Amino acid sequence: MKQNLAARIGVWSAHHRKTAVIGWLLFVVLAAALGGASGLVEMSDSESGAGDSAKAEKILDDAGIDEPAGELVMVSSRAAGGWRTAAGDLTEAVRGTGETGPIAPPLASEDGKDALIRFEMKGDSKTAPDRVQPVLDAVRDTGDAHRDVRIYQFGEASSGKWLNDLLADDFRRAEFTAVPLALGILLVAFGAVVAALLPVGLALTACMAAFGLLSLASHQLHLFQTTYSVMFLMGLAVGVDYCLFYLRRERDERAAGRDAETALRIAAATSGRAVLVSGVTVMVAMAGMFLSGLMLFKGFALATIMVVFIAMLGSVTVLPALLAWLGDRIDAGRVPFLNRRKKKGTHESGALAGALLGPVLARPKLFAVASVAVLVALAAPALGMKTESLGMEKQFGSEASLTVAYRNITEAFPGGPAPARVVVKADDIGSEGIRKALAEFEGTGSGSGGAASVTVHAERNVAEIEVPLPGNGSDERSKAALSELRDKRLPAAFAGTGAEVHVTGDLAGSVDFNDQLKRGIVPVFAFITAVTFLLMLFCFRSYVIALTSILLNLLSVVAAYGVMVAVFQHGWGAELLGTEKVGAIESWMPLFVLVVLFGLSMDYHVFVVSRIREARDRGLDTPSAIRQGIRRTAGAVTGAAAIMVAVFAVFGTLSMQDMQQMGVGLAVAVLLDATLVRMVLLPSVMTLLGERNWRTPKGLGWLPALEHGGVPEDTEGAAGGAGASPLGARHAAPARTR
Repeated sequence: MKQNLAARIGVWSAHHRKTAVIGWLLFVVLAAALGGASGLVEMSDSESGAGDSAKAEKILDDAGIDEPAGELVMVSSRAAGGWRTAAGDLTEAVRGTGETGPIAPPLASEDGKDALIRFEMKGDSKTAPDRVQPVLDAVRDTGDAHRDVRIYQFGEASSGKWLNDLLADDFRRAEFTAVPLALGILLVAFGAVVAALLPVGLALTACMAAFGLLSLASHQLHLFQTTYSVMFLMGLAVGVDYCLFYLRRERDERAAGRDAETALRIAAATSGRAVLVSGVTVMVAMAGMFLSGLMLFKGFALATIMVVFIAMLGSVTVLPALLAWLGDRIDAGRVPFLNRRKKKGTHESGALAGALLGPVLARPKLFAVASVAVLVALAAPALGMKTESLGMEKQFGSEASLTVAYRNITEAFPGGPAPARVVVKADDIGSEGIRKALAEFEGTGSGSGGAASVTVHAERNVAEIEVPLPGNGSDERSKAALSELRDKRLPAAFAGTGAEVHVTGDLAGSVDFNDQLKRGIVPVFAFITAVTFLLMLFCFRSYVIALTSILLNLLSVVAAYGVMVAVFQHGWGAELLGTEKVGAIESWMPLFVLVVLFGLSMDYHVFVVSRIREARDRGLDTPSAIRQGIRRTAGAVTGAAAIMVAVFAVFGTLSMQDMQQMGVGLAVAVLLDATLVRMVLLPSVMTLLGERNWRTPKGLGWLPALEHGGVPEDTEGAAGGAGASPLGARHAAPARTR
């Protein structure tokens, strides 16, 4: 019988070991070197946003207008006016750094106990966080010298510096924690150092190559700063999983008594094929993010597609070469008492899965209903899901130094840190009508106590209006003021002038981003469900399996949504996870989790169902095929799930709320998917469906019957030789067409 693609690649790789290994290393080194030389290009404010605010930022970018990075420092005292000496010393200290422009005189609060000092950093606003340290030191030293006052600083440069340092520390800790965790789990799974190091090494080299290629690609599609971390998260998880599936099958076949060459060919034809199908499915699902209309998700899509493709490529090319070269030395460095080698003649694993399968297959209806009930119960809180772009206090925690400074400044001086910015563009910005409209805003406020300021860039025919907003910059008062500004005040002021008027700022950008997300989730969901259905239909020639795949994936996703809402929105058990209740889910999280889980769930689904189909094609009845397929994949699925859960859980320990939500959501979903869904719900549903699992409608009879790489039952346990190779196996029971 004709070899499938994975088998042909695996055989070639095993016969050309040196070429495969050296070629892989050269590819990794070249990609990493080119990426390092080119550097990463991050997206601009106009590219990262959407809607009206993105148009405003684009006008400023095109005009070359760089708004200096503004800083606010508030000095608070117990008595009115008690801040004067400290404020004077602070002004002189900050001015002495030489990093700032003119410093405005202190602005006193209504009760006179607080003073706000405003200034701007010199130079490019994008590099201001790299140059703000002397200013931070001057503010800190002044606070140390005046213990009778409290000093709070917040601004574009100081918050950028704080955030960059936080992200660097967090992701460095995550990356250095995730790799040892994955290695430890693999040691338990294989009981040997070499077998554990191999998947981790391949996953890390895949990530290195992907990092380099992503840097090159960023010159065409600019990226968000956390894209590298998302890529590493996905690359390590799927890279280790793909290698684990392949390596576990090869080890199982060796334990069954096959010679090294035959065992490798079986692994290539079966697990290798499952890796290809799973990888393609994950990449197609990730491609759905291109339909979101947001460059943030386009960058995530590019990064994940790239790293999954490279991890998949390494698993089916260089891994067979390494296995052929190592042979039984893959078991070198065995760890006592860990995963003792199975006796020859058997390659089943998963004693717990076997014990659970008996009752599940005996009473499939009961277990199907019970498992669905558990998933629905977990999903129930998702009905009340509230999404928003988390503000400073929610994103970093109520006790973070940056949050405390932001909260105190906004309470004493509403609208100060985050005013709305109106951008006006006209053919003649100095025309009488536009000058009159701008004059209506000069010195006026929005019910916040602050006054609007107008800056005209006459040579560029652009004007900016900073309009303070009431509230804390993200609450309902601020949103209402923004809506009034956009819908009433600006249209009334600039009617008939022919000017192009747009509003940007922190709140405006958040509102526009959320609106685009709501519009984008429908086409993304439609795309990934449709394409997943078609891929599963093509792979298994069964619309029943294709439909079941989608429904099971959706159950995992909504259950993860429910847990995220319960923990982060309602605060149930939040303290146990080291986080706190924030009352909402980060706006981009539902779409991201949906796409990622739809892709990752296919890892287990394709791997398990392929093994069931393999047994069915050898002539076993459906219940027996289910039993054998689940038992023989239980060990690999458990190990793979443990690695993914561990990697995602590490990201749940980071400081930022959105990273915590992502880590917990993905970890819970993978845990449920690999245990309750794949080990209980899938076998019970397939048992209830019986022979209907394998029906191909007459209208789809043209679909090709893909080889699943199975081995005839009468050759199992053979030591290899003629007839033992899966490449010559014929299906004892081909899929039926009804």
